[in-house]
Amino acid sequence: MSMHAKTDSEVTSLTASSPTRSPRRPYYVQSPSRDSHDGEKTTNSFHSTPVLSPMGSPGHHSRDSSSTRYSGSRKVSGRHHQHHRKGDKDFGAIEEEGFLDDDENHSKGFPRRCYFPAFVVGFFVLFSFFSLILYAASKPQKPVVTMKSISYDQFKIQAGAGSSGVATDMVTMNSTVKLTFRNTGTFFGVHVTSSSIDLSYSDLTLATGTIKKFYQSRKSERSIAVTLKGGYVPLYGASVDWSSKDGKLTAPVPLSLNFTVRARGYVLGKLVKPKFYKTIQCNLNLDPKKMNKPISLKNSCTYK
Repeated sequence: MSMHAKTDSEVTSLTASSPTRSPRRPYYVQSPSRDSHDGEKTTNSFHSTPVLSPMGSPGHHSRDSSSTRYSGSRKVSGRHHQHHRKGDKDFGAIEEEGFLDDDENHSKGFPRRCYFPAFVVGFFVLFSFFSLILYAASKPQKPVVTMKSISYDQFKIQAGAGSSGVATDMVTMNSTVKLTFRNTGTFFGVHVTSSSIDLSYSDLTLATGTIKKFYQSRKSERSIAVTLKGGYVPLYGASVDWSSKDGKLTAPVPLSLNFTVRARGYVLGKLVKPKFYKTIQCNLNLDPKKMNKPISLKNSCTYK
C-alpha cells in the first residue's frame, strides 16, 4: 500500500510540474500515396499524418493546421510538376512530329546522290543544244567555187597500141584549169579537197588532175590552178570524127570537165563538222586556134 501511495504521489508531482515543462511536439509519419493525372505516369507524393504522444499538448490544433498546409503544398507542388512534365511531353511530341515532317519533306526532295548525274545530263543536253545551233547557223554559209579559165598547153595525136596490143591512135595532152574558192563562213574555217578533175571526150577521159588539200580561213578567198595531164591515152576509134594533120587538130573537138569540190568545216573542234559539196560541170571546145591561150569559163559551167 505504501508503494502504491508513493507511486500516486509521484504521479501527482509529475502532473503538477508538467505545465512548466515544454510541451511535447507531435511527430509525423509520412505515408506514400499515388496521384494520377489523365492516365499518365504518376509521381509519388507524401501525406504527413500527425501522431500525438500519449499526453496531449496545447499546441495540437496549430500543429494540425500546419501539417495540413504542408500536405496541401506538397500536393500542389506534385500536380504542378506533373503538369510541367506533361507540357514537356507535349512539346517533345510536337518537336518529334516536326522532325518527322522534315524527314518526309527531305525524302520527297531531290537526293544528293543524284546531283552529279543530273549535272552531267544537263551539261550534255545544253552542249548538244548549243552544237545544234552552231550547226544550223553554219549550214547556210556554203563555200563559193567559181571557174575562171582553162588553157590547152599541149594536144598531140600519134599512132600506138593499147594495153591489149591493138593498134590505135593515142592522145597526149596537158591543160591548166583556174578557179577561185571563197569561204563565206563568218566563224569557222574549212578544209578543202576535190574529186578527180576529169577532162573527157564523150565517155573517154583524156586528162585528169586534182586539187591539193588546203585550209581556207573564215571569210577569205584564194585562186587555184590545177594541171590536167593525160599521156598516151588510147582512143579506140573515138578519133574517127576528128580532123587532124600531122598529129595536130585542124577542127574544134567538144570536151567536158567534171569534178566535185568537198569542204569540211570545224565549227566546234571536231564535234561540229558541217560538210559542203559543190559539183561542177563544164562544156568546152578544144579549138586548135586557141592553144596556149586562157579560155574563159564564165558561161560554160554549171554548179550543183
